[in-house]
Amino acid sequence: TLATLVVFVLWLLDRLLLSRVSARRFERARQLNAYAGSFFPVLLIVLVARSFLFEPFQIPSASMVPTLVAGDFILVNKFAYGLRLPVTRTRVLNLGLPERGEVAVFTPPHDSRYFIKRIIGLPGDKISYRRQQLRVNGRPVFLKQIPQASDSTSLVFEETLGKKTYRTRIDRRRGSREGEWVVPEGHYFVLGDNRNLSEDSRYWGFVPERNLVGRGSAIWMHKEAGFHLPTFARNGFIP
Repeated sequence: TLATLVVFVLWLLDRLLLSRVSARRFERARQLNAYAGSFFPVLLIVLVARSFLFEPFQIPSASMVPTLVAGDFILVNKFAYGLRLPVTRTRVLNLGLPERGEVAVFTPPHDSRYFIKRIIGLPGDKISYRRQQLRVNGRPVFLKQIPQASDSTSLVFEETLGKKTYRTRIDRRRGSREGEWVVPEGHYFVLGDNRNLSEDSRYWGFVPERNLVGRGSAIWMHKEAGFHLPTFARNGFIP
């Protein structure tokens, strides 16, 4: 946003002022502004695409395993939850709201960084999580263990919530916070798919609607930490 604004000002300065001056001392300034003018359309297209259409993000942690692993690059649909202005995040057009089971990118109430979790509770929902069993409005969320994906340290389940079916992971060696929550209006309750290794709404509370960034749509690349070439082996839509 800042780069687009700077090159626009330089281009405007050239059009309104320097184009009328023929003195040699302004030739370098006019050349600089000409370069800025050539970059302006490119930066504007990138700004519009990243602000209103799609933006790439990289997964930094294991909180969404097995759905997403650290190093995955994903595309986030920025218009799924409405068009918002860059920087101020003010919504100017309502195009939709999150549904249960969707993977969403947002900024939590206690941090300015982007987080990615799964939407579990909508405004007004009553959420319960005890003994690794998730309940929404008193109804248990269907779980089916995946034996071939489980091992001595973890269990993998297939979980169905709303229109989404996805996999979750339980680490046998760790516990997790349990409790009951009622989601207030204008907020959402989120959980990581790696239930015992995720700090989410169980720990820091609900996500305000204004903090939503977009919906996770697809995995387009994966890169291991360090000096490793990226791979496209994990391409696919996010369940």
